[in-house]
Amino acid sequence: MSVHKNVKRVTTHTIQEMKSAGVKISMLTGYDYSMARIIDTAGIDVILVGDSASNVMAGHETTLPITLDEMIYHASSVVRAVERALVVVDMPFGSYQGNSREALSSAIRIMKQSGGHAIKLEGGREVIESVTRILTAGIPVMGHLGLTPQSIYKFGTYAVRAKEDEEAQRLLEDAKLLEEAGCFAIVLEKIPTELAAEVAKSVTIPIIGIGAGNGVDGQVLVVHDMLGINNEFNPRFLRKYHNLYEEMLGSFHRYIEDVKSGDFPNENEQY
Repeated sequence: MSVHKNVKRVTTHTIQEMKSAGVKISMLTGYDYSMARIIDTAGIDVILVGDSASNVMAGHETTLPITLDEMIYHASSVVRAVERALVVVDMPFGSYQGNSREALSSAIRIMKQSGGHAIKLEGGREVIESVTRILTAGIPVMGHLGLTPQSIYKFGTYAVRAKEDEEAQRLLEDAKLLEEAGCFAIVLEKIPTELAAEVAKSVTIPIIGIGAGNGVDGQVLVVHDMLGINNEFNPRFLRKYHNLYEEMLGSFHRYIEDVKSGDFPNENEQY
């Protein structure tokens, strides 16, 4: 039986109200039905179907290789599991940059084929035309500033962004541009805490941080990272709530031993 009887869905309006009321917004990534079902049942506010699926689900080194079709597949799986959370879907690299017409058709495909509730894209002034065009179709857009992983080859590093005054100023301006264009929220990744807090104060829309300190309106983590499934990833901003890597490894070892020794299945486990 569903634990969600008569549960109110989280909408873009809900998270706006949360910011106004000073209630922090919780967000995690999700890529598949089984995991998303557990995350949603726990009561998360937002599930991000991140292009980080390229790394944690497909094993790519960067987020660049994942395709629009693959993002739609992951998003559809998540949407089927969710009864409460707002589902935001990342637009993959190459599906919106430099061509606002293509951006709109990509966004429409995501919404129609996955059933997601909103899209997220990376960048500020350089993607503002795409943002505006997607919004004209009534599709909610979440922005993403700071460290933008789809631009990894431009930066050449995953280091903290906007430490210099000029870049910090540009980030503040970009946040205001995204707000003015009509974005309902912005993710800020790996930027100094003071700057992130300043951005959160200077705009009325919710600011969700990852490695952006505690002065923002909410937090997001990659679910495989916070569960400790990804055991080699240990950035400073990550709090590991579990060490599932060790736990799962132990279970697999025991299963293999039980099969090899003939202990599994025992008499109770047979027909």
